[in-house]
Amino acid sequence: MRILILGGTSLTGPIVVRRLVGLGHDVTVYHRGEHETELPAAVRHLHGDFLHLPPEVRHPAPDVVVHMWAATEADAHAFLDAFGGVAARAVAISSGDVYRAYGRAQRLESGAPGPIPLSEDAPLRESRYPYQTAYDKVLVERTLAVASELPVTILRFPAIYGPNDGHRMRRWLEPMLRGVAELRLQEDFALWRWTHGFSEDVAESVVLAATSACAAGRVYNVGEPEAPTIAERLAAFARVSGWRGSVRAVPAIELPEPDRMPQDFSHHLVYDTTRIRAELGYRELVPYDQGLARTLEWERAASGVQ
Repeated sequence: MRILILGGTSLTGPIVVRRLVGLGHDVTVYHRGEHETELPAAVRHLHGDFLHLPPEVRHPAPDVVVHMWAATEADAHAFLDAFGGVAARAVAISSGDVYRAYGRAQRLESGAPGPIPLSEDAPLRESRYPYQTAYDKVLVERTLAVASELPVTILRFPAIYGPNDGHRMRRWLEPMLRGVAELRLQEDFALWRWTHGFSEDVAESVVLAATSACAAGRVYNVGEPEAPTIAERLAAFARVSGWRGSVRAVPAIELPEPDRMPQDFSHHLVYDTTRIRAELGYRELVPYDQGLARTLEWERAASGVQ
């Protein structure tokens, strides 16, 4: 198949590209040029912005187009304008921040915690623009869902960790690597559950969605089958790293003010990933401990810890 990827040069994108090329697909990557990464020689590169897609991205017409970076409603409209009636199918990356539970955890909305895990049909966030920018995946999803000429698969990504993850967990992993005696966590945060996924595993969801015709028009949660608490997740990193210190949960008042977290952690962000596993055969490709070890190795190299 001819597969066009918009974005695809940061965390999961290069993994997706290499996997698709390895499967024998003809891959073109169109991106803004802000990140360059080593990709197979067979990959065609195009540069530009996502709101003004040039005609050459549609010629030859892709069978499937994957938007890795549809962040705003305008992005979604530009995407449909460019590829409606051109590509046979599309895949768009969304996020678990579309759920109402996220809005409540961020105190953007009020209400009691709902049931978990969150299925794809769980209530969505009613508040808009959670990051005080034009970014809003709820609006992206709603725009793409009504596309009649371009069936779009929506993948709701979890928190992603692994090499090049933007140091998502450096705040805790670097002290471990330096051998501190104790890590102190805000007690409600320590008990919070948030679905994560190792970068290579999450990338596989994109490969499956792009290459599976049955995914057309479907919405899928992506991530690990069970979400541990934050304290349990850090304990797993500690075990793999060999760190012999301790993680201690303390009231927020006992932490320095910059370290206190204002979120309402009674709202867990645990996603039900049953659908993508049953319909597309999604599964983790990297053993859990290996993913933790590779993340630690990358953090060690990046921080200069010997």
